[in-house]
Order: sequence, then C-alpha cells, then structure tokens
Amino acid sequence: MKSIDIVYRYSAIDAAARPRPGDAEAALKRLDDGGRMIAELCADAAEGDGTAQRVIELDAHDLGFAKVDRAAPKQRPYAAILGCSDARVPIELIFNEGPNDLFVVRVAGNGLGSDVLGSLKYAVAHLGGSLKLIVVLGHSGCGAVSAAVDVFLNPENYLSFVNKQSLRNIVDRLVVVVHTAARRMQATLGPDVAHRAGYRLALTETAIVLNAALTAHTVQQEMGDVAVHGVRAAYGSYLLASHRVWAPRGGSSDHAGLAYPPADAAAFGTFADAVLLSDRIQGLLEHGAEHTSPNPAGNSTSPTGD
Repeated sequence: MKSIDIVYRYSAIDAAARPRPGDAEAALKRLDDGGRMIAELCADAAEGDGTAQRVIELDAHDLGFAKVDRAAPKQRPYAAILGCSDARVPIELIFNEGPNDLFVVRVAGNGLGSDVLGSLKYAVAHLGGSLKLIVVLGHSGCGAVSAAVDVFLNPENYLSFVNKQSLRNIVDRLVVVVHTAARRMQATLGPDVAHRAGYRLALTETAIVLNAALTAHTVQQEMGDVAVHGVRAAYGSYLLASHRVWAPRGGSSDHAGLAYPPADAAAFGTFADAVLLSDRIQGLLEHGAEHTSPNPAGNSTSPTGD
C-alpha cells in the first residue's frame, strides 16, 4: 500500500480570489469532481508502493492571510452540506475542498431538526452571494439509522432508550423512514425479502439514502422557489468502503455522484424502486455484506454498485 500526501497549498497573498461556481449545476459538478478525485487517490494508494499525492489549491484570503485593514475573512461558501456527525466522514476532505468553501452542518443521522433548518436558512439568507447548493449527505453504516432499523426489527430494543430522551428523538424521526423503506421493499421485492440473509443491511442502506433524499426534498420546499434565490438541494450517500458518493435516481442507471431529489410522491415511488433494484442493494441482499467494486460509475453488477 502507498502512503498518501494530501497537501493544502495557499496561493500568493496578492493572487486573485479563487472563483466560486456560478450556479447550482456548477456547484454540484465541482463537488462531484472533487469527490471523484479523492476516491481515485484512495484507490490508487491501495495498490503498489510509493506515495500517492493530491494538492488542494486554496485561497490565502479564506483564512485571513491576506488581511485588508485587519478585517476578518468574509464567508463565501458555494455549498452548504448537511452531514452526519460520524467522524469517518470528513466533509471538506472527501470533496477535495478547504476552509470557507463549504458551510457544514453536522448532526447524527443528518436529521432536519429546527436548529439544523435554521442554520441552513441562515446560510441562504446571509450567504446568498456565493451559496448555490445545499447537499444532504448520508453515509453507509450510519449508526443512527442502524439503531432505528434495530428498533423496527425488534421493538423491545426501544426500551434501551427509555432514559435517553435526546437519543430517542433521533431514533423516533428515523424509524418512520425505516418503516417506509421496509414497506416499499416488500411491495417491490416480495413479502419474503425479510427472510433473505442480507435484509437488515439492505434495509439500513435503503433507509440511509431514502432519508437523505427525503430531507433534501424537504429542504428544497422550505427554501422556496429556486428561481427566487437560485439555491437547489441535492442528496447522496458516502460509501465508507470505496470513498465514493452513491445516489440512485429514477430513470437512470448512473448512480455515481450527487443527485437532485424527486419532486413529488410519484417520483419518490420511482426513486425508491431505483434504489431497491440497484446493483448495490441487490448485492447486499444476496451477500449479506458490504463489498467494494472497481467500477466508479455506480452501475455495475457488483454488490455495492459504487
């Protein structure tokens, strides 16, 4: 295995400010491109000897190195990311970004509580000059969703939260998503799906991406008409094993990178079926364990489909 050097390089103080994406599409592309670069770096490091290196070019203005009248640097993130608190998902790093590029909000299970929604609304209201995209990012193996799945499969487990109100609130919100995912699995894959070896893991991973898409849809509704503020919401699930972002979408076999959420209930039905029939979920049901895949496109016949 190679060693990895990730270098944060600041430009000269008198250099022009690093440009930001001009719209949501450009912001989504920059995140996807950055995520792919880091995933490829990690994949390259797993093979051979030597050193794999990635230089992340940063702007001296973004940490106040180029002070003007001793003023603090101005916030100018181009995307807001609602992610999970999990320490294995370093948001800026996995998207090849540095300070002042992303407005990051992290909470267990990336749930949309009042404080989280207030933070995102603040970003849209006060950072609208640069902010173009809000991303809800789940991740594989999420502990909060796994706990909700265990409560759904064995309701007696709920008693372990009886004296833990704050944790119970997180689980309560996610159990609804898990229940929805389980019902859809039975409707799409048949009533015997619950007896397959990988059912628990497949249900967990389905609920993770469904929760991210539902939350992104809600964020878009809360922010209002895209034409008014120009900010769009997107979703994805970061796969810990492959370091790639996975986002199934209806009508497409390409599940790599971030995606915009379904627009209505009918579109969510199509989306849910795309998740369940994806190579990743089908592979989890068959093998009962997470695999890595060499295919970066997200549409292979491997268990992960990443």
